[in-house]
Parts: sequence; C-alpha cells; structure tokens
Amino acid sequence: MTIGKIVIAGTASGVGKSTIAIAIMYALKKKGFVVQPFKVGPDFIDPSYHTFVTGRQSRNLDIWMMRNDGVLQCFKSSCLDAQVAVVEGAMGLFDGVSGKNDFGSTAHVAKLLNSPIILVIDVAKAARSIAATVLGFISFSKSINIAGIILNNVAGERHATFIRDAIATRIKIPIVGSIIRNKEISMGERHLGLIPTAELQNRKKKAIIESVKYVSEQIDIDKIVQVFNLRHGHDVHNKQRTPQLSKSNLTVAVALDESFNFYYVENFEALRRLKVNLSFFSPVHDRNLPDGVSGILLGGGFPEVLSEKLSRNHSMHLSIKTAAERGVPIYAECGGLMYLTRSISESESGQNRNKRKKNKMVGLIDADTCMSQKLTLNYTKANSHASFFSNISNIRGHEFHYSGLENIATDSKFAYTMAIGNGIDGSKDGFIVHNSLASYMHVHFADTRLPHLLVESLNKNRGR
Repeated sequence: MTIGKIVIAGTASGVGKSTIAIAIMYALKKKGFVVQPFKVGPDFIDPSYHTFVTGRQSRNLDIWMMRNDGVLQCFKSSCLDAQVAVVEGAMGLFDGVSGKNDFGSTAHVAKLLNSPIILVIDVAKAARSIAATVLGFISFSKSINIAGIILNNVAGERHATFIRDAIATRIKIPIVGSIIRNKEISMGERHLGLIPTAELQNRKKKAIIESVKYVSEQIDIDKIVQVFNLRHGHDVHNKQRTPQLSKSNLTVAVALDESFNFYYVENFEALRRLKVNLSFFSPVHDRNLPDGVSGILLGGGFPEVLSEKLSRNHSMHLSIKTAAERGVPIYAECGGLMYLTRSISESESGQNRNKRKKNKMVGLIDADTCMSQKLTLNYTKANSHASFFSNISNIRGHEFHYSGLENIATDSKFAYTMAIGNGIDGSKDGFIVHNSLASYMHVHFADTRLPHLLVESLNKNRGR
C-alpha cells in the first residue's frame, strides 16, 4: 500500500505551523489512521510533541546533514507500518540554506518525497491580500504541489468569508481549515521554541491536548482525507519495528532527563546497530554514572533552566570528571558542553556584570558559560583534525543556542576548524580534554563515518 503524505508548510516562521501540524496528526489518529510524524530541519523539540500526540517516534528530515539518500532512507524505513506521513515544515516554505535556491527547505523535502503541501497562512492583519500571497507561493515554483490552504488567526466568520471569496476568484486550491483567533490557546514557549515535553507535568500535557483538540475541530479533516487521497489499510500495526541486535560489552551512559533531551533517535539506533548498549541516566537526579560504562553521551537541552539543581549534584560532577580523567570517552553537544564547563550564569550588562550568579558545573572544561540575548543559529560544516573524528573533512551539523563561553583557557585544544558556522569562537569548536570532545555543533549519524569512529574510540579505551 502506498502511504499517504502531507507536508505542512508555512509562509513564514510563527504562523502557527507547529500547532496546526500537531492538530492534524491528532485528528487523523482519532480517525483511525496510523500516523508517522516527521519534522523538516534540525529540530529536537517539535518532534517530541509529534511523538506525544501520535504515540510514534517522530523523525527529522534534514537534507543538509542527511543528504537526499539519508532523508529518503529515513522516510521509507519509518513508514513501513504506517498509513499516513505528516511532515511539519521549517520556517517559510522556500527558506533553506541559501537565498539562491531552495536547498534544504521544506519545498525541497516536499519535492524529494513527491508530497503535496498544505500551506498555513497567518491572516491576522490582512484580508483580500491573502489571495495575492497564496498566488505568489503557487507561482514561485511550478515543481511543488500546494493542495490545501489553512487560514490561521482569523478574526471571525466575516473575516474568513472575505478571504475565502478573494481566494476563490483566482485560485482553485481548497481551504481545508480556518482557525479562529484564541489568545487562551498556547503550547508554552521559551527562547529556543516550544518547551520540550520531557519538562511538562501531566497538567500541562492535558492543556496541550485541549489546545490541539480546539484547533483540530476547525480543520476539515474529511476534506484533507479526500484531497490527499488518504486510505486506511489492514496490514499495519501501531508499533514501529525495532531490529534485534547482538549483545555487546560496550555500554554508553546517555544523559536523558528534563535538562538533557536533544537527541536524534537515529543516532541511538546507529550505535545500537554497532552493538553498543545504551544506559540512560539523569545528571539532575542520579548521584553517579551507571556502573561499567565504556563512554558517555551528553546531549543538548536546557541545562540553564535547572542549573541550580545541576550545580548541587556534586557527586555526579565528581563521577563524570573522574571518568574523564581515567580516559573514558565523553561526547558532548551544546547543552552537554555547557554542563562540562566551570559554571553557567545568566547574562547581565553594565555594572551588574560582576554580580551575576554563577552555578557551578562539572569543571572539566576551563571556560565559563554565560547566557545571552543573542541567538546563534546556523548550519555548520567543520574539518576535524583531532579526537574521535580525526582527519575528517566536511562534517555537517548545526548550532542553535543563546549562550557563549568566556574565560577560555589560553592552552585549550580544539577538534574542529569551522568552514561554516560560529562554533565556540567564530573559527574553532570542539574542546578536547583527555578523551572528551565537547562542541556547540550537533551532528547527525546519517553521516555513517561518525558512529563508526566513536565506537572505535570506545573499543580502544575499554576497561579504563
């Protein structure tokens, strides 16, 4: 059976694309469809909401890091036992790596998957002009298929009728949803977007379901099923297939809790395929690392939010630092990097700069983390000349943070020279301390060189 496909795209960021995508996933599941969710681009947070609503692990489709083959392979393997794939786009439909073409954009992914698109438009400050916007998106590229339109932030029925009439005079694409503005509807956000579901209590999760239900009731799901030719099948099970793996003596401790939860699930799967056991632990709540580990993974997240709790867990600091000094390999990204520095502090300006509170962290890296108001957001490309990924060029990744490092030791060693992106200081990234590598850059193990080299390092240092 050919799986149904829907890409949810926006005219820009902030038009309500995430809420509407999650609402469509919710409504299709309510209709009995087995829904496989995806997210275009390098995003850790939105997929957690997809997973929460559908009960299936959401996957990222990022052409920059995964290349075309990686995206297609991920899509195919994830959809084996699903009936419809719903792909939430990123930013505006045509926004990608460059202004010269649509490489890496939602449009690029939609073309690669041969998927029709629902275009989400925030209509709060316009009426008839919305028709011109839609016409512009349709005519901008003849190689994509915009098959449905959803109007968001509609003032009322009169406003909706005005826009519908304007669109109908020039455009034959159906409007499949009209979402009335409601200030009480909120998914909860902070500086990097939505709050990860790992941090949400049950009361907040119930509120999310109520918000999604409200939005879904204003979307014509029956029309979407018809327009996108969605079909129920009888040969699927609402359970994704997990390969049976051989046991191994290699065990990696993975930090996973409300502070550290930015991981690509494909990275875990790549390590398991290489016969690495994963043992999850919490730097917030656990007192020590799991016993007998061969390495440590410290992913991204929001260590600044619970920095006081993290700072009080002295025994975990000591456990990690002692392991590093013994030569146990540690791989850390972004939030994990921040956690390994001496401290995390909020940013202050002027005379208050020296009074800001510093919460002590592990102290493996001779630098301090300072939160700032400046966003660092880039795709990255780096050449590695040391540590696990020695002598590899063109490692592709991304960076996304509101922090910077200061008081960096002058004798610090770095693994990466940045060809694209900021890294730690504009040109270097990836602190090397003992057998530890800690960077602002996130990588995806669709680049199959990386997990193999990481496992080689684990084997080399086993038993330390």
